[in-house]
Amino acid sequence: MMDSLENALLQQGTMEEPAKKIYSSKQEVLERVKEIARSAEAPVKEELDLLKTVFYKLHLAERDAQMKEYLAKGGDPEKYVLLPDDTEEAFKAEMQIIKEKRAKIFLAQEEEKQENLAKKLEIIEKIKAMTTSPEEVNKSYQDFKALQQEWKEIKAIPADKANEVWKNYQLYVEQFYDLLKLNNEAREYDFKKNLEAKTKLCEAAEKLAEDTDVISAFHQLQDLHQQYREIGPVAKELREEIWARFKAASTIINKKHQQHFEDLRAKEEKNLADKTALCEKVEAINQTEYKQASDWENATKEVIELQNEWKKIGFAPQKMNVKIFERFRIANDTFFSNKAEFFKGLKDLYASNIAKKQELVEKAKALADSTEWKKTGDKLISLQKEWKKTGVVPRKQGDVLWKEFLTACNKFFDARNKQNAGTRSEEHTNLEKKRAIIAQLKELIENAGEGFQKKVQELTAQYNAVGHVPFKEKDKLYEEYHSVLNKVYKELRISNGKRHLNNFKNNLKNVAEQGTNALDNERGKLLRRYDQLRNEITTYENNLGFLNAASKKGNSLVEEMNRKVEKLKADLEIIKQKIKAIDAENK
Repeated sequence: MMDSLENALLQQGTMEEPAKKIYSSKQEVLERVKEIARSAEAPVKEELDLLKTVFYKLHLAERDAQMKEYLAKGGDPEKYVLLPDDTEEAFKAEMQIIKEKRAKIFLAQEEEKQENLAKKLEIIEKIKAMTTSPEEVNKSYQDFKALQQEWKEIKAIPADKANEVWKNYQLYVEQFYDLLKLNNEAREYDFKKNLEAKTKLCEAAEKLAEDTDVISAFHQLQDLHQQYREIGPVAKELREEIWARFKAASTIINKKHQQHFEDLRAKEEKNLADKTALCEKVEAINQTEYKQASDWENATKEVIELQNEWKKIGFAPQKMNVKIFERFRIANDTFFSNKAEFFKGLKDLYASNIAKKQELVEKAKALADSTEWKKTGDKLISLQKEWKKTGVVPRKQGDVLWKEFLTACNKFFDARNKQNAGTRSEEHTNLEKKRAIIAQLKELIENAGEGFQKKVQELTAQYNAVGHVPFKEKDKLYEEYHSVLNKVYKELRISNGKRHLNNFKNNLKNVAEQGTNALDNERGKLLRRYDQLRNEITTYENNLGFLNAASKKGNSLVEEMNRKVEKLKADLEIIKQKIKAIDAENK
């Protein structure tokens, strides 16, 4: 019902452009709404829409500021409650009064329009009756002028009847003038005055094209049209010409007015699209599951940034402006409500985790003075693993509990370390011994010579005879030692392979003296051995892919198999060289 009321008021020219005043507070908006509610004048819908939008923009900004201030002072997010706003309640009450007031005005205006319509129809009938008695026209001239004046004084009629009523009125007025048998001087004088008046209206309409305020120009044009209708006719031969001039000037203003609203609608549609996109972004954020407090803080920054973007966007189309704002407001309220709920649950989780950590602290303190080094050490390590699984707690409380827990653990381990100081000294001595042996192996590789293999065996035996080293150095030392061994075994394979190949070449002449078949037989044996070695290498390489290199046992086995593969490849190369030597001998 309100849409039809607003459209009717707009069509009858009772609506004005919205006030361009800038409001800086909700109280200012409320004061203006109260003023409208108590004014005798009809409320303007555009201004009401503007006041409503501005009020809730300020309302949302105020609530955001309160929330930020609360959090900045260290407030607990889950305890934050949106309190009722007395200003908002007063605003809604005043708007309801205005709504009822506008409904009454609308009904009164409609009733007045119907009365005005009846009056104008009565005037038309009277003029129509005058045109049916040509002989009485001159006598009824003064009555006719009185009817014209009465017509001018009658205000608005229903918009859907206005054009038809005016056409009928104009028709019978012109008929009356056509029948009027005034003397030529009076008749021409009347037409001349009417022409002068209509010419001035044409000039005024043409000047409106220069007005930069399109809306104002349009409203002024409506007034000119009303005046034009109320002026009597001009000479018959000039009627079309003067009307064409006035109509041409009107067309320019109407096109500018139409273009202005088309541009405005396009801009408002874009604003609506931009605001809809912001709503969708906040709604998407509401669909995301945040498990960490930091995630919620990052999301809050994003939502606040979207609110700032919203403030920079202008109005959406009139029918959607309040709706899209409500959608955005609801999305924001949902976000902050979900955030408060999360932090409420987080508080319960923190309480549970704090209780678990306190229990672990007490257990660690109870074990701190124990002298059962192995058993208690395992228990404390187990407690440390449990500590990692207890989950997060507020930093300040977490730091205090961790300090107590660590102090209890360190007390035990410091006592155990003091007790085991002698054992550690021996382990460091063993570490130096093994490093010395590794250094000798490296030097031996650089200066390989006679007795190389025997020296290697002696050094590896010495290395294996040395006891434990510090646990932290164990893996690093293991890798260094086996890296040197790999180089040693490679050097051994190369030396042995060269010596073996040289002996084979020296014996080829003796084999050749036994005949060509002897060399061919030897070559066939080598080819079969070559194929056998290739198959073994392939098998080893395939098996390597199935080993779990993550465990120490797996690492050891992988290294052993890699050494075997390297040896087999070296043997394969020797076989190839032997076959080449036989082929050279045959040539």
